[in-house]
This record gives sequence, C-alpha cells and structure tokens, in this order.
Amino acid sequence: MKVGLTGFPGAGKTTVFNALTGLHAASAGPGLNLGVIKVPDARVDALAAIYHPRKTTYAEVSFVDFPPARSAPERRTVLDAATVAQLRDADALVEVVRGFPDVAGAPPTPAADLEGFAAELVLADLAVIEKRLERLKKEKGHERERALLERLAPSLEAGTPLRTLGLAPEERALLAGFAFLSLRPLLVVLNVPEAAAAVPLPEEVAARARAEGAEAMALSARLEAEIAELEPADRDAFLADLGLAESARARFIRASYALLDLISFLTTGEDECRAWPIRRGTTALKAAGKVHSDIERGFIRAEVIAYDEFMRLGSEAKCREAGKLRLEGKDYVVQDGDIVHFRFAV
Repeated sequence: MKVGLTGFPGAGKTTVFNALTGLHAASAGPGLNLGVIKVPDARVDALAAIYHPRKTTYAEVSFVDFPPARSAPERRTVLDAATVAQLRDADALVEVVRGFPDVAGAPPTPAADLEGFAAELVLADLAVIEKRLERLKKEKGHERERALLERLAPSLEAGTPLRTLGLAPEERALLAGFAFLSLRPLLVVLNVPEAAAAVPLPEEVAARARAEGAEAMALSARLEAEIAELEPADRDAFLADLGLAESARARFIRASYALLDLISFLTTGEDECRAWPIRRGTTALKAAGKVHSDIERGFIRAEVIAYDEFMRLGSEAKCREAGKLRLEGKDYVVQDGDIVHFRFAV
C-alpha cells in the first residue's frame, strides 16, 4: 500500500518525508523518494511484553515523495501529465501545505493553496471522463459505465471532488481502473513553524479540508526531525515541555494507515508477535493468505480472540476457559485487533 506526498513547491514536503521516515533524502526534483514506515501499535508492544518473542513486527506503510506540482502565475497549481501519472499510482494522497512565511517573507495562504490544488485534481479527473465518454459514443454496450460517468461529469465541472459524493461500493469498483485523483483518500498536512507545533489546526484549514472530504492535521516537520533524533527516554519529556501528548509523527502514521482503510489483525507466539495489515472487510480466508498462501489453500478454521478480552484475562488458556476463544469459518470478517491462529492442512 502506497501513500503519495504531494503539494506546492516550498511547502516542506521533502522535509516532512525525511522527518517521518528518518531518511535524509534531497528534494525530490524530477525523481521520487521512497520510504517505509512502521506503524506504531501499542497492542503489539503489550503482546510482546507477555510473550517475549524472538521477533516483533509492526505493520508498515510505504511513502513516496513525489516531485512538487509546478507553480504558475496567480499561485495556481499546475499538474502536468507526468505528475498526474505518478499521483495516480498512489493508493492515497497526503498534501503538504505551507503554514509558515516563504523565503521572501510572504505569509502562508493554506486555504487558498488547498482550493487551488483540489481544482487541479478535479480538472485532471474531468479530462479523463470527457475522453472516455467520447470513446464510448463510438462503442456499443458499457451502459452502466456511461451512465455513471455522465452523472459524475457535472459534479466535477462544478469543482466537486469525487470522494465527497458518497459513491456506492459497486460504483467505486466500476471506477477503479480510472484511478481518479479526486476520489483518492486525502490527508492534508499543514507544515507549521516550531512555535506553532502545539497550536490547534486553524479552522479555515479544517473547514477547507472537510469541504474536500479530507482529513487534516498540523505538524512542524523541522521539530519532528529533531524529536526523531532524541533517545526514546528523552522524547516524552521533550514533548511534554512543548505541550504535546505524543509526536505528530505517530499521529500522522496512524492517520495515513486509516486513510488506506487498513486494519491490523495480530498473531502471537514465542517466535514472533506481529501486526498484519489488511483491508477493512477482509475475510478470514483472505487474511490467512496474507500470512502464507499454503494457509489460505488449506484453511480449516480461524481461532479468534478479541485483543481487549485477551488483555483482560491475560492468556489464551484463560480465554479458552472463559469461552472467549471463538472458532470462525472462512467467511468471517476479521476485525481490527483480532488475535488469530489459523488451523490448516495442505
């Protein structure tokens, strides 16, 4: 699963990327910077403290630092064909927005930047729909696709992102091949100065993000880079001095994970305690395949304990005695935090 970082030049996008990944990448320029981040999970930590496994493994999210959109006159964002193609390859987008004065001392205009960028995503999607509808005029069939695209076109012409339209799952499935940018989940990150790290997100930015069907948060990339360099024992004290309960990095990673509509099921044992990322709504059979294809092929059943029940009772044996260990079949929809042991035969 891939999250793409994008935005205006000068917003500090690569600085955010470096602060979150711990890398020291140069500005993306015409190329891409790639990084993988482990998703903090207190449940994995708690289970590891009980089992003392040889290995502890967290879920991971891949981040791509895309080249910035070009600036045009009147501070409009310009997404050229190459940039659009790269963005369509991401499963979700993070738009980094400048929340500090630029090099010339000009104040930030985050709401305007958000509006301009959203307009470019909508225009890119509208161009795809118009081209497809022209082609469908010459082809027979595809009535459902044609009807859906004809319904979406006026919304895009009005500047409305597709993610705000409440499309049904079957409609999203029909559109999947187009990789529409305004349908991609979006997280807005306002990159603020260090002095504003503990200040709530400005309402105008939050409102603009809501209008686009996006989540939003503020962080100081430079400050997060400093925090990442501290020893773990010193971080909590440093954050407390700033009036922060936790680092923005942890909040950002969790928000990105949720943006992809991912949840984690857990496996435990002396060899490994591990979080396995899956799409929300995944069945036990498909979750088994995430662990190993042989387990999916030979699936018999899943033994499931809810994490909260496990922690309340303290062990698998006590959960079994209390009737909190459930036997589930292949069609069971795995829930976030389920501790699962798969039974299989190949």
